[in-house]
Amino acid sequence: MLGDSFFKKVEDKSGVNKETILSLANKLQHSDMKDEKVLRDLVQEIGGVAGKEVSKEKEDKIVNAILKDNVPKDIDKLL
Repeated sequence: MLGDSFFKKVEDKSGVNKETILSLANKLQHSDMKDEKVLRDLVQEIGGVAGKEVSKEKEDKIVNAILKDNVPKDIDKLL
């Protein structure tokens, strides 16, 4: 399980609180990550929560990376 220091780092960098992170994680865990529409909806939702607009080009790159399983397995590398 991730510790409070992880959530603190994420909150400091993104302004997104622990409860929102856990809610999104739950949604991600129960979503079909091979369904392109679901992925696009999730990308836009996460962008909205983080207060960042996700361009169509960036959305395409993110969705394609996930569909091709080209995402880092070590979450610390994303921070």
